[in-house]
Amino acid sequence: MKTRSIVTTLRAAAMATALVAVTAHAGSPRDAAARGAYLVNGMGCADCHTPLKSGAKGPQPDLSRALSGHPQDAVLPPAPAANGPWIWGGAGTNTAFWGPWGVSYAANLTPDAATGTGAWSSEQFVRAMKTGKHLGAGRPLAPPMPWQAFGQLSDTDLRAIFAYLRSLPAVPNRVPTYQPPR
Repeated sequence: MKTRSIVTTLRAAAMATALVAVTAHAGSPRDAAARGAYLVNGMGCADCHTPLKSGAKGPQPDLSRALSGHPQDAVLPPAPAANGPWIWGGAGTNTAFWGPWGVSYAANLTPDAATGTGAWSSEQFVRAMKTGKHLGAGRPLAPPMPWQAFGQLSDTDLRAIFAYLRSLPAVPNRVPTYQPPR
């Protein structure tokens, strides 16, 4: 299977999951942040943007770092080489991923001004989700981020997500930068 078709398949699966979660909701909360919380939780944003830690029952979300992305103190060795059909994978924190696109790290979505989305405007957030570009005009958002699915949401829902993210505690956490393929 070609690298491009595998990445396309991964994106399609993520989009389908996100769209089912959104369209299954029968009503809409009036408060934008509450609607945003509903969308963020239903679409599994924390699955990648909240690091896992070891617990009594195995890996569990580290809620002290909720939606803060890949931990800056979790320095990883170089990603392994692709082997046969196994051409992508992730770190044990579930916040770093490698594949034909290089190495990507889940971003800090908290409102920390220096390391998260605190300096972003809601319009920049909406553009990023619609275009797949950081801040709506920068580098591409790398897999497995399903921005194509988020881009199908209404501007109102994307602003609600942003309102919810702004309501969270700011967590200072400088996520490593994307690494292109070797």
